[in-house]
Amino acid sequence: MRRLFGTDGIRGAANTEPMTAETALRVAMAAALQFRRGSYRHRVLIGKDTRLSGYLLEPALTAGFVSMGMDVILVGPMPTPAVAMLTRSLRADLGVMISASHNPFQDNGIKLFGPDGFKLADAVEDAIEARVSAGVGGLLADPAELGRAQRLDDASGRYIEAVKASFPRHLRLDGLKIALDCAHGAAYRVAPKILFELGATVIPLGDQPNGVNINDGVGATAPQALCRHVLDHGADIGVALDGDADRLIVVDETGAVIDGDQVMGVVAQAWLAAGRLKGGGVVATVMSNLGLERCLNEHGLSLVRVKVGDRYVVERMRAEGYNVGGEQSGHIVLGDYATTGDGLLAGLQVLAVMQERRRPLSQVARVFEPVPQRLVNVRFEATDDGATPLDHARVQAAVADAEARLGRTGRLLIRKSGTEPMIRVMAEADDPVLVDQVVGTLAATIRDVSRATPAMEAAE
Repeated sequence: MRRLFGTDGIRGAANTEPMTAETALRVAMAAALQFRRGSYRHRVLIGKDTRLSGYLLEPALTAGFVSMGMDVILVGPMPTPAVAMLTRSLRADLGVMISASHNPFQDNGIKLFGPDGFKLADAVEDAIEARVSAGVGGLLADPAELGRAQRLDDASGRYIEAVKASFPRHLRLDGLKIALDCAHGAAYRVAPKILFELGATVIPLGDQPNGVNINDGVGATAPQALCRHVLDHGADIGVALDGDADRLIVVDETGAVIDGDQVMGVVAQAWLAAGRLKGGGVVATVMSNLGLERCLNEHGLSLVRVKVGDRYVVERMRAEGYNVGGEQSGHIVLGDYATTGDGLLAGLQVLAVMQERRRPLSQVARVFEPVPQRLVNVRFEATDDGATPLDHARVQAAVADAEARLGRTGRLLIRKSGTEPMIRVMAEADDPVLVDQVVGTLAATIRDVSRATPAMEAAE
């Protein structure tokens, strides 16, 4: 059973296991061993978001890599997709992003990217975890072979130019007023520059990080602040990123929220019309709305579903030749430009459609009517043997009953979160009353069995 890696790297509360300096040091040493491929000088690139605990983990990781003879390139606060892009661009052997994405500042995480800029496969993470447990023994570098660490001063400029290059050359953002919420996170410097340099008037929000305010009432997981910001300033569009800027939520000029499913629909239809869409459809997760699937089917396209986690989306995209994929939560993967979710890239594609059609976002981004869907997260206390409420006979019986009630016209999804001690209960069907009843009954059963805290309504 995995003890370190979850669905998106390693994550936990800062300065407690596994997010301690000691474990970060050991992970770096193990990853260095995993990616040593010859006698040349190996390099690893390390980025981070704006959490206070980044100052704890960055030097620990640096020391671990240096001790194994790896040179370290430090880029400071940068979006996760920037770390992925720079890892490949600089021909580094490994990329590391220190971030807990959309989680509150108390948490932090370690995401690893291979030399190709893609997140590591499960088998590689398992191998690194085994090396962490076994230790490095006598494999430390000799004193004369220790690595060196240096800052890359032009890292942000490289990423800014790469993102701008994805925007159609014949278009500009002149005349557009864009409310931009950076979640006090990793993109607080680069995101405003990208939009400004393309011609937009930028009205910033969440661009004053202090180490403890990342994702606090702002960003893609709390779009209400952006909705108000759009209306208060009469903006044409609102763009919300999360703490590490790998996801996007959009707000139209009326203050209505546009989620990742709608964004995927917008991009897929635009790229299909331009002859750019590959694979004959879109790769999404089991969480995506049934309305998106129906919409794509009407255009002769398919929706391929994978388990939750943008790296699983990417794996299927690479295996079967798709170039558009993502998650309802806002991870949008555009394979022509990036190896992982990139909120800024996705936002520019939506803006390109707006400018090309010369229509407001409210008329562009509503490509399908969502099927009524409800998601409830039920927190539970983990047991020593790893059992969850899903193993309980009462819960299993309730699940069977719910599936029977929904029949073939609805969907039920129940799963344990890969990043938090929560059971996620989601149902969708054309009848909203039935959806509420099914989810409410199941959540109550799980809560009763686990004696958990009250369910919390939230998007993944």
